[in-house]
Amino acid sequence: MKNKMIKFSSAMFMIAASLFVTSCSTSDDVNPPVVPTVSDVVDNINNGTLNGSLKSEDGAIQLNSNTTYQLTGSFIVEDGAEVTIPAGTNIVATAGGTDVYFAVLKGGKVNINGTNSSPVIMTSTSGEPASWGGLTICGDATTTAGVDATAEVGGFIYGGSNDADDSGSITNLVIKGTGAQINSESQYNGVSLYAVGSGTTIENIAVFNGADDGIEFFGGTVSAKNIYLENLEDDAIDWTEGWSGTVENSYITNTEAGFSTVVEADKDNANPKLINITAKSIVGGTALQFKKQSGATITNLFLDGYDTNIDMKDDGPLANVIIDGAAATVTDPYNTGTPVDISSWGFIDGEVTNVTTLSGEVTGDVTLSAGNTYNLTGSYIVKDGGKLTIEAGTKIIADARGTDVYIAVLKGAEIDIQGTAANPVVMSSGGANPGDWGGLTICGNATTTAGVDATAEVGGFIYGGTDDADSSGSINYLVIKGTGAQINSESQYNGVSLYAVGSGTTIANFAVINGADDGVEFFGGTVSAENVYLQDTEDDAVDWTEGWSGTMTNTYIKHDIEGFSTALEADKDNANPQLVNLTAISSTGGIALQFKKQSGATITNLYLEGYTTNIDMKDDGPLANVIIDGAAATLTDAYDSGTQVDISTWSWINAGL
Repeated sequence: MKNKMIKFSSAMFMIAASLFVTSCSTSDDVNPPVVPTVSDVVDNINNGTLNGSLKSEDGAIQLNSNTTYQLTGSFIVEDGAEVTIPAGTNIVATAGGTDVYFAVLKGGKVNINGTNSSPVIMTSTSGEPASWGGLTICGDATTTAGVDATAEVGGFIYGGSNDADDSGSITNLVIKGTGAQINSESQYNGVSLYAVGSGTTIENIAVFNGADDGIEFFGGTVSAKNIYLENLEDDAIDWTEGWSGTVENSYITNTEAGFSTVVEADKDNANPKLINITAKSIVGGTALQFKKQSGATITNLFLDGYDTNIDMKDDGPLANVIIDGAAATVTDPYNTGTPVDISSWGFIDGEVTNVTTLSGEVTGDVTLSAGNTYNLTGSYIVKDGGKLTIEAGTKIIADARGTDVYIAVLKGAEIDIQGTAANPVVMSSGGANPGDWGGLTICGNATTTAGVDATAEVGGFIYGGTDDADSSGSINYLVIKGTGAQINSESQYNGVSLYAVGSGTTIANFAVINGADDGVEFFGGTVSAENVYLQDTEDDAVDWTEGWSGTMTNTYIKHDIEGFSTALEADKDNANPQLVNLTAISSTGGIALQFKKQSGATITNLYLEGYTTNIDMKDDGPLANVIIDGAAATLTDAYDSGTQVDISTWSWINAGL
């Protein structure tokens, strides 16, 4: 039977009724005709809902093309049943969690017949990771788990002895928002293939934004071709239980930090093949990971942007991993292969995250917005007369390439960071590791003891002038992580470097976390700042020199790492800057406030906790230069009676990539 999904029109009903009446009026016809019945699951389908189990007696069912179906629970194609999904069909999981998934059991079949221009789409209402369970197919091919093994998802039965088993055909399918959490150990993948056989066709599929793997093979012999996988929170491609198929033409993109790997292989090595695999990351991470004795033969590998290219997790033999005819090495960059060309993959059009590279110079007005993904790959310099506007929620992902990667706003230029408490602007490397990149530098035209048109130690930029009211723009709600790249033996980039920045510049609500040098350093100038959070900077949290004369209001410093320099370091001439509401807390001792040469400050409401030394007059400068709550500083005061800065509402400091 080709299709048992029956829809009755009014005309059909009248004809059937007429036949029935005629039949009843015939004296020698004692048996009325049988009216076909429709199962509940088929009735659901006819009403635009997928829910329940399609059984063998329901036969082969075909959904309507260019139609949206609501997936309201589990939809299971049982042994002997078959469902066909034509091009343009949308399946939307309107209910969430682990109870919402599409499964094809051993002996069942699915035929997904999308086209390059009109793919089938399976998603949730939100499309967000972990919002539904994804697609699971169970077959009768071999797996090291044995015959009739039990799947970790759904408790489905899979595995047999028919390596040519056919579970149907999947072409031009896009899946989004999968990975619902089953238990502490398991989640649904975008596509889970349990002992699926080589008679099954899988070609042109994409998985986006999954909380677990993109596609995982649990044994079986099935192959796949033209696979696009983007921003999976665990692994893009995963296999185990002796999968022995081939993946040809796969393209993996990682633009969000914290994923596991591009490829994770586990257990026995049945030597699957990966032909033409391209993986690109702007957030670091691990590319190919092989556990236990697993391996593969890989042809034409291209990797870009990963911290680790090959990881033999359990010290398995590198000889099990053959890349372009040779055993893998842990040192090869694997960046000489030919990238997979996805320009003709129409089925992913409009879905792929477009990454905008930031590098070079800004000479006019440029705006960065939260709807885009930005990758800072080198120096990005706002020149005199230029203006860089960064809208709320924008994230700038910096390559971890040290001193070559930074943002600089030169004298005569402006930056306008428009973050909000709910949507701060974030600038960070993928790993947010100290020293990954250079941070933010701003040069102004205010006064500095270095003179007019002095040369900065970072970038050789020119700064300093006579306009103390100079404006370099505005910074509001900014989080910076992973800065402090080493320039030379004497110099490093800070999180934020302010060279002769004037009082016309507005700076409020910013955080610097995990910097290898200072959090914020003022080189002269008159600029002020308020609501500043500085955590685990390896040198000084706040540093100033060259006669800075501004004010910091509501500053919270936190030290949980060993070996930092100070919470505050002041150097050279004393222009008496003001610090209003300063809290610094250390769990590792260290020095709190250090004043070099003739430097000083006026501090109001100081709270210190956990430092070995509270006040250090490094060059024996006068304590009278340091006024704390109306009196000259002392070397014996605990300075723990002030009121701590309340950061309980500063939720923005937890923002990341």
